[in-house]
Amino acid sequence: MRTVKVAATQMSCSGNSAENIAKAERLVRAAAGKGAQIILLQELFETPYFCQKEKAVYYQYASELAENKAVEHFKKVAEELRVVLPISFYEKRNYARYNSLAVIDADGEVLGKYRKSHIPDGPGYEEKFYFNPGDTGFKVWQTRYAKIGVGVCWDQWYPEAARCMALMGAELLFYPTAIGSEPQDGSIDSKDHWQACMLGHAAANLMPVIASNRVGVEEDDDSSITFYGSSFIAGPQGNKITEAGRTEETVLVAEFDLEQMETQRLEWGIFRDRRPDLYKIITSYDGETIF
Repeated sequence: MRTVKVAATQMSCSGNSAENIAKAERLVRAAAGKGAQIILLQELFETPYFCQKEKAVYYQYASELAENKAVEHFKKVAEELRVVLPISFYEKRNYARYNSLAVIDADGEVLGKYRKSHIPDGPGYEEKFYFNPGDTGFKVWQTRYAKIGVGVCWDQWYPEAARCMALMGAELLFYPTAIGSEPQDGSIDSKDHWQACMLGHAAANLMPVIASNRVGVEEDDDSSITFYGSSFIAGPQGNKITEAGRTEETVLVAEFDLEQMETQRLEWGIFRDRRPDLYKIITSYDGETIF
């Protein structure tokens, strides 16, 4: 038996980066105190979700990986607590900007980074103004406790991303996110749809999914988003094992037997019976043209 205990955290964010990092550390320590070995923090937790409006002043939030305060801070925390921490950050690289994530192993080493592949663009979520499309491709990392795949927010709506990470050997899928109300239409509540998409990834790949969202109301000029939390951990049949509410700051923890799940994936045959020779159409935009 090879077991791993994972955690998803959930918190609100202010305009004070140091306070946000300190709050995130408290949640990481609380999760580690419950035995969690891989702990997920939400998307872009250093700052408010600045993508509500297109403002050039927010470009100043970006930093090189080696200079990012959150990554440097949590390298020490990871080494001390012997936990794995995927850390979301706003990356600057020359004249490019990315919505990136650094994976810190349990010895404090940065194993690598992933750059968000799918970049949304809509009222309140104006990310194309701030981020280049990610160019790393999907990634998985062998950490001390498990082989993990990580997508970021909008990536979570795409089954192709989850399947690619599964095919690359991921044993667990992690999704830091920032999602809430729609500023242009307060009647829209995407919470159930959001969760259903990721529960589908878990079920289709027989693989746990861990999602961490923020909470709180954030305003920028005439735009306002109420982030609805509802972070959760799903089991390999697409079943919700544990779920947070819409407003509280909290930690969720669950334990999985990695060997048992690998055996189940093999016995079920979903990877054995794939037909990649028939899937070329998925590389097209229009369902017809394949270059």
